[in-house]
Amino acid sequence: MISLTQIKRVFTVGDEQVHALRDLDLNIESGEYVTIMGPSGSGKSTLLNMIGLLDRPDSGKYLLEDEDMTALDDNQQAALRRHKIGFIFQFFHLVPRMSAVENIELPMMLAGLSASERKKRVKEAIEAFGLADRALHRPDQLSGGQRQRVAIARATIMRPHILLADEPTGNLDRASGKEVIDILETLNLQKITLIMVTHDPELGNRASRQINMVDGRIESDLCKFSN
Repeated sequence: MISLTQIKRVFTVGDEQVHALRDLDLNIESGEYVTIMGPSGSGKSTLLNMIGLLDRPDSGKYLLEDEDMTALDDNQQAALRRHKIGFIFQFFHLVPRMSAVENIELPMMLAGLSASERKKRVKEAIEAFGLADRALHRPDQLSGGQRQRVAIARATIMRPHILLADEPTGNLDRASGKEVIDILETLNLQKITLIMVTHDPELGNRASRQINMVDGRIESDLCKFSN
C-alpha cells in the first residue's frame, strides 16, 4: 500500500543542512497498525508528513496504492490527500469559530459532497464518537478529550484508507488519552491503516509494528504480531 524507496529530505537552517530523512526505505501494508518512535529530531514527523503528502522528498520514490506520488502536482496530491488520508495532531487544529458539527463537516464541504450526504455522515459521526451533547459547542467549550474526538471524527469523515496521528495524546490527561487510543485502535480494526508518531513507550508497544528512528534512518523495525 505504502512504499518509500531511497527517500531523502534535507532542510536548510541558516547556513546548515539538516538531513531529516537519509535514503529511507519503508513498506507498510493495508490495515497495519504502526508506531514510529525515536528522539526529537530523528525524522519521525518528517516521515509522517511525507506519507501524508504534506511534504515532498528531495529524491527517492513514494508509491501509494501503486501510484507514484512524486509524479503528481500539488493539486493532484491535495485531491488524493483529501479522499485517502486523515490527519490527527497533538494540538487538534480545529477551527475556533466553528462548532463541533461544523468542524467535522468541513472536509466534506471542501470535497463538494451534497448537503444531504454531509448531514447523514455528521449525524453518524457525532453519535459514534459520543459527541451528540456537544455538537453545537465551539472548541473552547470542549475538554481536551472532546476536542480530540472531534478531530478524529473530522479526520475520518471522508472515510480515508490511512489515518496518520502525530502525538495524538500529547495534550491529554491519562484517562482522555486512553479513550482516544481506544477509538484509534477500533478504527484500525475496521481495516484503516493506522500510523502513529509517539514518544510514549507504552503506546508504542501497543502497535503490531514498532519503528524506531535515529538521525533520519530506521534503526529498528519490529513486527510483533499480525493484525
